[in-house]
Amino acid sequence: MPEIAPDDKRRIELLETVSKKGLKTLSLEDLKELIILVEKKDYSHNKKAQKSKMKLLAQINARVYDIEEKTWFR
Repeated sequence: MPEIAPDDKRRIELLETVSKKGLKTLSLEDLKELIILVEKKDYSHNKKAQKSKMKLLAQINARVYDIEEKTWFR
């Protein structure tokens, strides 16, 4: 059985947190890390997975914007 790369482990860990508790439980740093890790993953072979990836990235980016906007206006 092939070993799972550390990046993949971290991506899976963050995605499990999102699926169980939602995006609001992640810190800004975790969200930015998740963006990078999800963008790296290639889903081009699966059209449905690629569409889900793009939808998730849009949701994460919206959450990051919300957090940064709140800190910017303080």
